[in-house]
Amino acid sequence: MALLRSVMLFLLLAGYMLLAEYLGGFVASYSGQQWLEAVLALYLYSLVYMLLRPSRWRAYLAVVPLLLIYLTSDIFYLAFGKVFRLVNMQELPELVQVLPFSYSLPIAILVLLPIIALFVQIMWQPWRRSGRFIIFTAAPLLATLVLLYSIPGAVAQVLENTSDLVKYSDAKSVEQNGRLTMMLYREAQRLKALDDLAPYRDRNGYEQAINDQLQVLQPSLNKRNVHLIVLESFLDPRLFSKLGFSTSPVHPEFEALFGEQLGLSLSPVFGGATAQAEFEVLCGVPALEQLSSVEFNVFNGSAALCLPGKLAKLGYHSSASNAYKPNFFNAIAGYQGAGFDISQFPKEFTRTGDTYLVAGDPGVEEYLFDQDLFEQNIAYVDKHLREQPDKPLFNYLMSIYGHTPHILDLERRPERIELLSDYPDDHLSRVANQFYYRTEAIAKYVKKLISLDPESLIILISDHVPPLRNGPNTYEALAYMDGVSDAYYHNRLAIIDRGKPNVWPLIHHYEIPALVLNYLSKGAYCQTQGCSFTGNSEVESEEDRNNAYLLLMAHASE
Repeated sequence: MALLRSVMLFLLLAGYMLLAEYLGGFVASYSGQQWLEAVLALYLYSLVYMLLRPSRWRAYLAVVPLLLIYLTSDIFYLAFGKVFRLVNMQELPELVQVLPFSYSLPIAILVLLPIIALFVQIMWQPWRRSGRFIIFTAAPLLATLVLLYSIPGAVAQVLENTSDLVKYSDAKSVEQNGRLTMMLYREAQRLKALDDLAPYRDRNGYEQAINDQLQVLQPSLNKRNVHLIVLESFLDPRLFSKLGFSTSPVHPEFEALFGEQLGLSLSPVFGGATAQAEFEVLCGVPALEQLSSVEFNVFNGSAALCLPGKLAKLGYHSSASNAYKPNFFNAIAGYQGAGFDISQFPKEFTRTGDTYLVAGDPGVEEYLFDQDLFEQNIAYVDKHLREQPDKPLFNYLMSIYGHTPHILDLERRPERIELLSDYPDDHLSRVANQFYYRTEAIAKYVKKLISLDPESLIILISDHVPPLRNGPNTYEALAYMDGVSDAYYHNRLAIIDRGKPNVWPLIHHYEIPALVLNYLSKGAYCQTQGCSFTGNSEVESEEDRNNAYLLLMAHASE
């Protein structure tokens, strides 16, 4: 019977992987490198089976945890285009929290019901296993955890030697070696990276290097106000080559303001994890996820001296305004570590009254509309300019409107845009209509900022494009960005310097701090630093960026 159960388990997993591939997930692979995955899957199944009391459902219930792990991994990949890691577990409560109740409730039920059923079966009073039996059965799992958390480098090395890793692709590594194997490997890598931070911690040397960097800029520095706005899921539907519209999805005021003067920036994420985009935009290094799936989760408030911290050293008042909850992705510690003097969230979500933001009642849309956020921020900027005219302002604003599932209040924002396409995606239809109203709000906001602060630098950037209904499949089917490599990491970027739109070649989100400092220093920053967007041939290498990342993270978590 045990052999039969093992055969049935592997047939079930093989069928599951074929189904996942059909839905656009990982390509099913049955190479020789899957042996460790088979051992891990069989052990987890056997462990749960042995803990369950005898019943007709025992063999079926025992496979539930394994299927939940596989489903979580594949849904994460289909929705966000990246591989699920063990550390992503800490994101799940926040991902469910940010979703509307109509989405989060079914997800919670689908996860909790099988877990409750298993718990009832294991804890059923007439059926109790001895402590010795449980320890013996769980010994391999306990031994693996002890090794993983005590000598992660050795565990990572063993897995590297026994796996067929594809260095350029996380997804292909999963296809070659299995979901469980790569979860274990990536966790060992992350724990090793945390241990490796110690040599990078030199607070005096770190601050002195940044002071020297900023000192070079002083002779050419123009302390103009900077307004940096990160827009939640701001997708320009015109970038889909195979998509037509009944009428233009962009508002005439936005079109008149920017015309063709819109750029593009590469985000580190697709479909979610806004905090990763924020990290790059504020801190100027790639979000490599070597220490956590969300870098801000490693921040503890210690000064990392990101862009806000550098500007504060130059005499700026650095202010962060976030339209969502302060406990989302460790935002408070993240913003503090980045160097903001003050972080403000809507009063409905914070216990302190020291905030100008009010979320109000967004109604069916559930998230604060951009224009309502912008009007509050304009009043805040106006007050600062009047009360502290000699104190330059770094005004950072993070929106929330446009978040999945892109609900429209049809009374206030009726549908105007009809998609001319045979490809069904109701989310994309709503996004196109939201884009029209959002571009109207942005145009009005930018015009008011220019009127209030004509010498300022204004940058608007999308955190990431949304997952839509079908994840990457929609972007591929409708030829987003003409189907270029990593198309769905491309995001809109708008720059207004002294009231005039500017366009640069394709950049990365992590180059935004360099872009800001280059503007403020009249180009002096990129003469001394490697800036690829200026055509400087002496740009940072991958190794340089990795070291800069580790150096910053070492002091952010100090």
